[in-house]
Amino acid sequence: MSTRQTFTILAVALAALALTLPLASAPAHAAPSLPSTNVAWQAAAADADVDRAFARARAEKKPVLLYWGATWCPPCNQLKATLFNRAEFAALSKNFIAVHVDGDRPGAQKLSRRFKVTGYPTTVLFTPEGQEITRLPGEVDAAQMLQVLQLGLNGGRPVKTVLADALAAKPLAAGDWKLLAYYSWETDEAQVVPKAELPALLARLAAAHAGTPSPSNDITTRLWLKALAASDDGQGVKPDVALRSLVNRVLAEPALAREHIDAIAGGAADIVRTLEAEGSPARAPLLAAYDAALLRLQNDATLSRGNRMDALYARIQLARIDLPKDTVQVNLPAPLLKDVREFVARADREITDGYERQAVITYAGSALGLAGLWAESEALLKSNLARSHSPYYLMSQLGSNARKLGKKEEALNWYGQAFQKSEGPATRLQWGASYLMALVDLAPQDARRIEKTTAQLISEAAKDSGAFEGRSARSLQRISTKLEAWNADGKQAATLKRLQAQLDGVCRKVDAAEGQRAACQALLKPAPQKAA
Repeated sequence: MSTRQTFTILAVALAALALTLPLASAPAHAAPSLPSTNVAWQAAAADADVDRAFARARAEKKPVLLYWGATWCPPCNQLKATLFNRAEFAALSKNFIAVHVDGDRPGAQKLSRRFKVTGYPTTVLFTPEGQEITRLPGEVDAAQMLQVLQLGLNGGRPVKTVLADALAAKPLAAGDWKLLAYYSWETDEAQVVPKAELPALLARLAAAHAGTPSPSNDITTRLWLKALAASDDGQGVKPDVALRSLVNRVLAEPALAREHIDAIAGGAADIVRTLEAEGSPARAPLLAAYDAALLRLQNDATLSRGNRMDALYARIQLARIDLPKDTVQVNLPAPLLKDVREFVARADREITDGYERQAVITYAGSALGLAGLWAESEALLKSNLARSHSPYYLMSQLGSNARKLGKKEEALNWYGQAFQKSEGPATRLQWGASYLMALVDLAPQDARRIEKTTAQLISEAAKDSGAFEGRSARSLQRISTKLEAWNADGKQAATLKRLQAQLDGVCRKVDAAEGQRAACQALLKPAPQKAA
């Protein structure tokens, strides 16, 4: 996630006013927009919508590209700013049926079960019959993503079939290997492999590809980098001389580093921890080589600002790699802080596209905070509130900043405003859950406000047929768990009893299919009742 704008008396007054407004007056929900205007996207929020798209796909003998996202989501906005708006993407779209599922369309969260999608964004290419060809890696350079999409369209086989053949040592075409290397393992949701087994699988694929008659160095390199990055702070792939040499070669060669920027930037800290333990004599040289490579990428004007921001963010992560993750006040090198300030100021000054602003400036606000530049993070986010199509996202960042700095009431003000301004059923439950959890943590004595907020969230859930599926169900579960802990001593039993009674009335009207009613009934119940 230079002080150009201070927290004025007026801003304080407006923040306080937001929390005195009746919670029952939720804002009107803006209709989700399509990802771009140059493609014939079909909006979908229910099984019937998707079934029509696949029927058309079968009739026209075309694959289906399903994009799952949300208006506020920064990586989604990055795709809109760098991929979906491109003429090349529009040209390719003539070869597939483009389906857009916005998680905030009423009932849309039900589709998350059907397609096994949870994180925004997730982009999946299907055969006309509904088999997954591949999940596209949204974090790569847009030109690379287009290449992967083209491979999938050119007779790409279902990913499970390709993986099974690879593991059985059957010959694979070069395109099959590339689809495996560029598969979006981060959004796999255990469709292909359980998360705990991913590092070992990627390492096995890398070794298998290296042993083929005509291996491609870029494929082998990428698979090893992804395996290292997936190794969870050193728990996974064990380093050796060959892996250390491979990483150092990628860092030293600008073209290689650029080609694999998503892997080396997104997985920077994990790769370093996997290769060199804290205190290892080789860690400092590796960090220096890594920083030099990331600095080149940060300054590479041929990359999108989002990708360049990835490199800058990774530099900050590596500079604080040996600090506890929750360290608030840090003392980073002056040259790095200078780079952070200059990059963020230039981006804020030069970005004109609204999608790019939502993607990059929210990221920049987080980067400033990670670097310990809290006042500058606050100023950047405040100055962009009026320029964002989803200002509640920035408000939640401001709340998080204030909370980390110990400013409890200011944090609650921002979380409250973020909830009040949020739009869309799934988003309102998610932002409402964040506000409620902050209330319980920072103002546990304010039982009236906690109850009132929870009651509103239950009322809003009752109006959405997808409230007990997907992200919305997880938001409600977070609320339930938090309130149960709040009542651990039994002092809030009367409050929870009233909320349970309200929820019971909602649950009786929820569809019993696919466990939705059961999911509703499990909320706000003490552990013994759940077991019963």
